[in-house]
Amino acid sequence: MPQIRGLRPATTALLTLLSTATILSPHAATAATPAPVKAPQARTAAPKAGGLEAENSFFSGGPRTGKSAGGFAGGGYLSGFTATGARVIFKAVAGRTGDAKVALRYRNTTGTTQTLSAYANGLRSGRVSLPAGSGWRTATTALALRQGINAIGYQHDRGDSGDVAIDAISVAGGTAPAAAGATVPYTEYEAEDGTTNGSAIGPDRTYLSVASEASGRRAVKLSDNGQYVKFTLTRPTNSIVVRYSVPDSSDGTGIDTKLALYAGDTKVKDLDLTSKYSWVYGAYPYNNDPGQGSGHHFFDESRAMIGDLPAGTVLKLQKDADDTAASYTIDLIDTEQVAAAATIPDGFVSAADYGATADDGSDDTGALNTAVSGTKSAGKGLFIPSGSYNINARINVEGVTIRGAGPWYTVVHGLNGKGGFFATGGNVKISDLAVFGDVRYRDDSNFDTGLEGDFGTGSTLQNIWIEHTKVGMWVDSGTNGLDATGLRIRDTFADGVNVHANVANTVVEQSNVRNTGDDGLAMFSEGSPVTKSSFTANTVQLPMLANTIGIYGGDSNSATGNVLSDTVTASAGIAVSTRFNPVPFSGTTTVSGNTLNRTGGYEQNWQTAFGGIWVYADTSDITSAIQISDNAVNDSTYQGILLSSSSGKAISDVTFDHVAIDGAGTYGIDTLNVTGSSTFTYVTVTGAASGGLNNPANYTINRGDGNTGF
Repeated sequence: MPQIRGLRPATTALLTLLSTATILSPHAATAATPAPVKAPQARTAAPKAGGLEAENSFFSGGPRTGKSAGGFAGGGYLSGFTATGARVIFKAVAGRTGDAKVALRYRNTTGTTQTLSAYANGLRSGRVSLPAGSGWRTATTALALRQGINAIGYQHDRGDSGDVAIDAISVAGGTAPAAAGATVPYTEYEAEDGTTNGSAIGPDRTYLSVASEASGRRAVKLSDNGQYVKFTLTRPTNSIVVRYSVPDSSDGTGIDTKLALYAGDTKVKDLDLTSKYSWVYGAYPYNNDPGQGSGHHFFDESRAMIGDLPAGTVLKLQKDADDTAASYTIDLIDTEQVAAAATIPDGFVSAADYGATADDGSDDTGALNTAVSGTKSAGKGLFIPSGSYNINARINVEGVTIRGAGPWYTVVHGLNGKGGFFATGGNVKISDLAVFGDVRYRDDSNFDTGLEGDFGTGSTLQNIWIEHTKVGMWVDSGTNGLDATGLRIRDTFADGVNVHANVANTVVEQSNVRNTGDDGLAMFSEGSPVTKSSFTANTVQLPMLANTIGIYGGDSNSATGNVLSDTVTASAGIAVSTRFNPVPFSGTTTVSGNTLNRTGGYEQNWQTAFGGIWVYADTSDITSAIQISDNAVNDSTYQGILLSSSSGKAISDVTFDHVAIDGAGTYGIDTLNVTGSSTFTYVTVTGAASGGLNNPANYTINRGDGNTGF
């Protein structure tokens, strides 16, 4: 088990350095409303609906980008599908569940028909024939898609030839995913935008206040019987997720309680709520002893199926007489129309055939490990039917495909801090299930991660819901070419995702990460570099500690098209940093097309503030190219951009291009004890409380065209 990278106390030298700096005042805590959210200053056209470019999609196992064959669409194409395992995976949004025609634009000048295998959401659909001819040609296949986000793959399997180039696909009735943030199946409603006879709390960013950990820093508190908050559905639903906070027990072990849910005036059900997975105390890494004081990590989530309700229904959460918590703070709800449970696909064997029994309270660890081994040996996939399966240790996986009936139906439930899936090699494919842990405080040495290990080559993770684990996903050394799509990672006690050391060509995309105990998404090049990996089109909300995204050293990595919001403490929105002694940066690191809302935070140990975007040279200089472009930094708690160093180290070759800073609690751009130079072009600062620029380090700012406000 690797030690989890976390916030460590500052060194004596660093504390001495920072004690000489001006201490920045916290962001005003009582603003009437948050600043308006603005999107990045995009300079390229949005993706064409239904048209998806190969060169912008996930690929691994051999394909490479090219431009030499004329007539391609977009910015290029992919070639090099001749090796077994070579693949490209497109992400497309379908408007309905069912067969859809998918047109593949390809080039085959070999003189003979070539073949690739087509996949839809990890299931092989069949072999696609690609006849030879001049120029770019089209082959159309009917694939079984699901409503919402889909992974459409073309792969060289055994028996395929694959000597083609691939330009793009188009999906009949489909669209490209959203240009920024995750495309999710649910609709989110903020409590403060509903109707209530309870008490509004916030906006407030004061550390250790409940509102400071709420989305938008506002919520609704129900304290008296009969108090409610209600929402009018804009889309049909048969499910609900409630993000809430209830008081803890006096001994820190937690309380269980109920909260009534109504549709109109008709009671639907009592929702199950608990404080067991929230409320930690004391100093980092925190504990469950209220006597240590400094309680925080206030929120948790409850989910339930509630029957079919049409758009226009008024959903009401109400404190009834038998709802016994002293108060209920409601932050938001998510509603979605959950599809029926999936049935076992062809070529799969049920875990029930190996003795795994749902919902009986027994330990299924042995049965599931036997099922994994048995189906792998038989060349079959493993299907885990609907229900909850308790495990008290990790399930080891390598060279196996595992599917559930859907993350609302199939739950692999860890006990006593243990449980999850642990990869020991490649070709791991897990999808359509939930991993719910039983972690109640942070213990890096003894507790388990939801998904962890060396995923080798050829692995995919899709449509997985993870809660109450130490870390959501820890991708470790040896992984090369992992595609993780459509994850929901909630309420962890350390990182949401950590891509760690000697990992290459790995993408986490179209995922939602919320309420983590450390970085939402991290790349940590400890001992060896993370290389050519990306966090793309994710939504990260409310890390309780640290950053929404942290990139710590590494070679040619990127964070693009993410929507990031509401950091709490010791935090930036995006940190590009040599903190924690990573391998130094090399290649070009790209931070592009991201939207940051209400990010940045105060570091209590260092007594200083971190900006929305923070570039920090700590254990080594940052002198390789950092490209920060087309980002919107909205309503930062402190600085919009901070460039700093622990001991006068250099930050050079950073380019800020088309970055809009709109609202900052202190400075738009700030420097601290740093040498070197950066270039600023079309960077705009508005609404910075202390001014556009503070440059006590006399850092060299090379000014290009289009800058304003600093």
